[in-house]
Amino acid sequence: MTSPLIIGHRGAPGYRPEHTRSSYELAMRQGVDAVEPDVVVSRDGVLVVRHENEISATTDVSQHPEFAARRTTKTIDGERLTGWFVEDFTWDELATLLCRERLPGLRPASAAFDDTEPMLRLVDLFDLVATTAATLERTVGVVVEIKHATFFAGEGWDLAALVDAEVRAAGWADGDRPLVFESFESTVLTRLRERGTAGTYIYLLDDIGTAPDLLAAFGSAAPTYAETVSPAGLDGLVGRFDGISVAKSMILAPDAEGRATGPSPLTADAHERGLQVFTWTCRPENVFLLPGFRRGREEAAFGDYAAEWQVIREAGVDGVFADYPDLEAAFFRSEGTAP
Repeated sequence: MTSPLIIGHRGAPGYRPEHTRSSYELAMRQGVDAVEPDVVVSRDGVLVVRHENEISATTDVSQHPEFAARRTTKTIDGERLTGWFVEDFTWDELATLLCRERLPGLRPASAAFDDTEPMLRLVDLFDLVATTAATLERTVGVVVEIKHATFFAGEGWDLAALVDAEVRAAGWADGDRPLVFESFESTVLTRLRERGTAGTYIYLLDDIGTAPDLLAAFGSAAPTYAETVSPAGLDGLVGRFDGISVAKSMILAPDAEGRATGPSPLTADAHERGLQVFTWTCRPENVFLLPGFRRGREEAAFGDYAAEWQVIREAGVDGVFADYPDLEAAFFRSEGTAP
């Protein structure tokens, strides 16, 4: 069985705060095939590498009295959030902030690196990957996840245009290096592809809910993510996208007690239609595993992750997102035993 692509999910966030230079560098040293930055937009139109546009949990912004008045409440993709938002800052202001571990209670070793590194722009990430890959003398790709496109459109930003311009300016638009674009919103992917931006286009699908762009366009008539992964739904993706990236539960197919019954037929159904299948996210901690694979009561303790990942391996997926890239690489590139 061919090994799936190992994708450093926000770098190597099991070991370093997500989306930091050291997190990405570590992921590449640990052998990933690609790294995954999420992108949002600053007030002055800079593509910033952050998982969400609300940044209070992943930066020291709350410790900056000069920004205290910018704390506010917004509704983002149907969720009401209070904090500080990237779009309310210029890049020069954001560059004064330092990154922090999102889950300090769960990952204290990563949190030990808090407040040591600034945020990155997408252009910084492209430069870092190109430089590090050259040093390692191997190819490393980039999987760009476009976040909150419909919300940012309401703020006056066309993310397809911004991403296209950034990719071209960085010298990644010629197709010579592996480049993937993904989003939970199909509209922005379609608009980006129409611009002729070279890359692989992957539609992200959650195990619950409805895509924000489709909900905005069609209301209650919008298809759910679950409907999109049905055979008929997958038929509708053929020719539009190169593949899908699904929550791992959609492959593990847990029963009412949380025990895996998979692999589900989803991967086979997609492959029959020529669609690649990625899945997210492979993590070893108990809190992220299905109940049947947990060991002990400590959320941060590593459970029987190899058994859970074996179900994903048997599904024949084309790519996995990894928080601990060394563990995932050792498992998926081996005979399937835990290192």
